[in-house]
Amino acid sequence: MGKLVRDRIPEIIRADGKTPIIRIMDDEAYVKELDRKLCEEVEEYRADRSIEEMADILEVLQAVCIARGYTLRQLEEVRRKKAEERGGFNKRIYWEGNQD
Repeated sequence: MGKLVRDRIPEIIRADGKTPIIRIMDDEAYVKELDRKLCEEVEEYRADRSIEEMADILEVLQAVCIARGYTLRQLEEVRRKKAEERGGFNKRIYWEGNQD
């Protein structure tokens, strides 16, 4: 079974003397594979916790945003607005429920 790969991977495979078998996905398949790739990258981060895996998550998330018809500026604006209204995660607050 194949998977979504970065744009230069076929070029790298060819430089290694091999012939990659690839296809270009339609929009529906691309978004589906981006969602799958995001989950894959999050799992890799959970196992490794490296900055490289964080960068992979960000790369895929940016591609998801664009593929779903949004701009990175819109994504940042929504993020900023939510942070303004509800805060970020910098204070390390862990909610354990309500006391009734």
